[in-house]
Amino acid sequence: MNKPKSPTHPFSCNHTSELPELLGTLKLSLAISTYQAGKVIFVSSDGENISLLPRNFDTPMGLAVEGNKMAVATKDEVITLVHDHSMGSTYPKKPGVYDTLFMPRQRLYTGALAMHDMAFTGSTILGVNTAFSCLCTVDSEYSFKPVWMPPFITELTAEDRCHLNGLAVEEGKPKYVTALGMSNSRQGWRDKKLSGGMLMDVETNEAIFTDLPMPHSPRIYDGDLYMLLSATSEVVKVDVKAGTYDVINRLPGFTRGLARHGDYLFVGLSKLRNTHTFGDLELAGRKDMICGIVVLHLATGAIVGQMEFVRTCEEIYDVQVLPGLVRPGIVGPDSDINKRGLSLPETSFWSAE
Repeated sequence: MNKPKSPTHPFSCNHTSELPELLGTLKLSLAISTYQAGKVIFVSSDGENISLLPRNFDTPMGLAVEGNKMAVATKDEVITLVHDHSMGSTYPKKPGVYDTLFMPRQRLYTGALAMHDMAFTGSTILGVNTAFSCLCTVDSEYSFKPVWMPPFITELTAEDRCHLNGLAVEEGKPKYVTALGMSNSRQGWRDKKLSGGMLMDVETNEAIFTDLPMPHSPRIYDGDLYMLLSATSEVVKVDVKAGTYDVINRLPGFTRGLARHGDYLFVGLSKLRNTHTFGDLELAGRKDMICGIVVLHLATGAIVGQMEFVRTCEEIYDVQVLPGLVRPGIVGPDSDINKRGLSLPETSFWSAE
């Protein structure tokens, strides 16, 4: 892999020579959330070089992207950013550098929900409320509105009973969820976390699997269901009717965060913390574990590109594709310049300091 351009940069990375050309050809960037490093990171390419743009967010996990909007689930808020091409080209700190600019436009104070996967469903943000073991929506009226709970959960309480984490949406509605167990007691999922993971159909309340190795990131692409089995580093394609799955590839990291564009899957990889949650996983003894992004060819499962963080970032939660955005910028929610960027329906401009 290529060496990092600036070894002293806190978010330096190594990458395969094919990755910059691939991102450039696809005309897209990636958004990555890392709660461990407290950043949302944009990964972009000019066709020859990879650019990383990190911005501070408080413990970011789930990301949702639709149109010109991106929502970020943080420690106790859901923040919505909107990108504007004219603001990108006129950004005072770097005029002419970005082809668009994501600016924070809404902060919803949810409290500590441990929000994992999220999705836009029309004008609504739907999320996995892990603390309360439910799916919920968030808006400006309440901390959250519960919309579904697994049938084995008997009450709405902040006990993280099953570690509900993943969400697959189909035609604007929740279709599948993943959890690390089927417990109805406080953090009871930990007892069988290595082999008690669940994939459930939200519409029927039927469990398709109850013995998965830490499943995450279920996604529906062209009618097919994919997900990540984190404890075994696997990317799999699920046959829901047969109740089976095929392994597409086994990767060098804790797989979590999955996005697709065209013929390619973008998979997030994390190293493992030596904690009571991860320390007893078989992966903890592997020497080839990396934190970064792997690109798979969807039809063959072959690795066609890879990026590895050299330092600072050791865990990734989510990965999202930003299609059509070659060099997007992003302003963090607590940046002072955020207050100067004014976006109107017909125009936008920057106010004086």
